[in-house]
Amino acid sequence: MPKQLLQGNEAIVMAAEVAGLKFFAGYPITPASEIIHELVNKKHIKALQMEDEIASINAIIGASLAGLKAMTATSGPGFSLMQESIGLAHMMEVPLVIVNVQRVGPSTGMPTLPAQGDVIQCIHGSHGDYFPIVFYPNSVSELYQYTVAAFNAAEESMSPVILLSDGYISHLYETIVPHRDFTIKPRSRPPLGTGNRHFTGLSHEDSVPQTSDADNYRRLITRFREKQQMTARRHNYYEYLECGKETDTLLISYGALSRAAYYFKNDFALYRPIRMFPVVEEIKSIAPRYKRLLMMEMNMGQYAHEIERILHRDIEFIPILGGRIDLKEIKQKIYGQ
Repeated sequence: MPKQLLQGNEAIVMAAEVAGLKFFAGYPITPASEIIHELVNKKHIKALQMEDEIASINAIIGASLAGLKAMTATSGPGFSLMQESIGLAHMMEVPLVIVNVQRVGPSTGMPTLPAQGDVIQCIHGSHGDYFPIVFYPNSVSELYQYTVAAFNAAEESMSPVILLSDGYISHLYETIVPHRDFTIKPRSRPPLGTGNRHFTGLSHEDSVPQTSDADNYRRLITRFREKQQMTARRHNYYEYLECGKETDTLLISYGALSRAAYYFKNDFALYRPIRMFPVVEEIKSIAPRYKRLLMMEMNMGQYAHEIERILHRDIEFIPILGGRIDLKEIKQKIYGQ
């Protein structure tokens, strides 16, 4: 296929079409609005503007249960509103894709500027134990690639999958080759209307509520965790670049900020998680090769704390806050000059 100049949000829409998206519900919010703007013009995709993000997430849950591949897109404030229903979708094992184009928060924050402040919310935003699969690309071409991966992982795991972006990547224009030779997973669950079926947010066994049976709940949560881990292993995405010279430092970064990290590839080894959660196991074998672990992210250390917990070692942390990615500032913080 010929190359195309696409905005990041446009690439998400194009990839969702390839993956088989048939229903979208959302509410316009900066910097994700281009997604719904593009989708309302697609005649073969039903796209609805809902009254809010609570209605949006519940609409796509219903559409998925009815047999359609479904997606919503939002930013931080809307993602917060969706959390209870995200937990419901995990409990009912509903495959769907949630795009979160991050901006500076909390609250209304700085709506037009990028951030990475929703990372931990992806896995702990709803209550109870659940085990989300989360992807975070760093380019327009990767947004295209991992949107398809998100739909496939949703079908494989029978659960919501979160695709993180940010106000920088989603509004970036880059030339990509939008190929269509992906393996696309078909619907894993038959649509409603094919027999007596019951869905519940209660603890259950074979869709029958079991609200007082601790042993049943333990089996349920164990099964949820195992199927998420099994799916995650099939989508084991990360980037590791060894330094061209001897170095004792591993620089860790992701998303938009990792594009600035490439500047330092001649001084440090680089590690970039793409599958943010579950955390890629390879970090456990990569990290011990380096005396110094240095991480920068556009928050106050959300992923750094997660990696410290997994590796049982300290990480030097550089926060890049306020939506500004300034290479001169980053160099000063890294080298102390």
